[in-house]
Amino acid sequence: MKVTKAVLPLLPLCQRLLPGRLAGLSVALLKATALEIAILAGHLLLYPSGVTQERRRALPKDAAATPHLPTEGRPPVVLLHGFIDNRSVFVLLRRSLAQHGRHRIESLNYSPLTCDIRTAAELLGRHVEEICERTGSERVDVVGHSLGGLIARYYVQCLGGDARVRTLVTLGTPHSGTSVVPLANAHPIVRQMRPGSAVLEELAAPAPGCRTRFVSFWSDLDHLMDPLETACIDHPDLLAQNVRVSGVGHLALPVHPAVAAGIRQALDDEPTEAAAARAGGLTVA
Repeated sequence: MKVTKAVLPLLPLCQRLLPGRLAGLSVALLKATALEIAILAGHLLLYPSGVTQERRRALPKDAAATPHLPTEGRPPVVLLHGFIDNRSVFVLLRRSLAQHGRHRIESLNYSPLTCDIRTAAELLGRHVEEICERTGSERVDVVGHSLGGLIARYYVQCLGGDARVRTLVTLGTPHSGTSVVPLANAHPIVRQMRPGSAVLEELAAPAPGCRTRFVSFWSDLDHLMDPLETACIDHPDLLAQNVRVSGVGHLALPVHPAVAAGIRQALDDEPTEAAAARAGGLTVA
């Protein structure tokens, strides 16, 4: 991984002044922070391109008279962005998925003014139904970054979305709530991401027979998850695999090529394989 010139002179200094393990952590943190800054700058440039909703491919004129048949064996992939973001965050992930055979990929923008996870989950449900109708697929896969993963999980667990979502991959999602940036509580949807919120209590309730499998990627350098383990799924009724990512921060999770490879593997695995591998790790540094 490349590190900016401004960070390089600090690395030997940290290694001299700090004990071995602490120095290693500090060096990794410096690298991850530099990468986060670079990704943020790039994302700000791309943000305007993702403000509008994605164009949907029109059905053929004779579609009404033609039975809907899936165009490929694997289900479509739906990408769902995080808080105060849009679909532009998935430019690189989308390209990676397409290069490895996933040609039916769609993104959903929900408004930055959205104040309720439940409302956003209902929107996601309508979007998924439209995709299934248009493509002839019975189910879809969903990849959600941060808040997007929580919205998708609510749809799956509380709105019957497990009938439609085969695999849900979450990236840096506060499944148990995050306590970071207390001042952000002014926004209602942030309050819903706090530990003990009514929404999180609903997600912690029993979910017997849930048919969706979950793969949660969480980073040991994620500055928006407090505590870090909140990005793990811990629910007795859910078929869930938690994958620890070492060496990157929150913004890098939907961007880094090594994470993209892990996402592709998660989408290609069968449910039985996910059950056999409840824990895993991915080192990016």
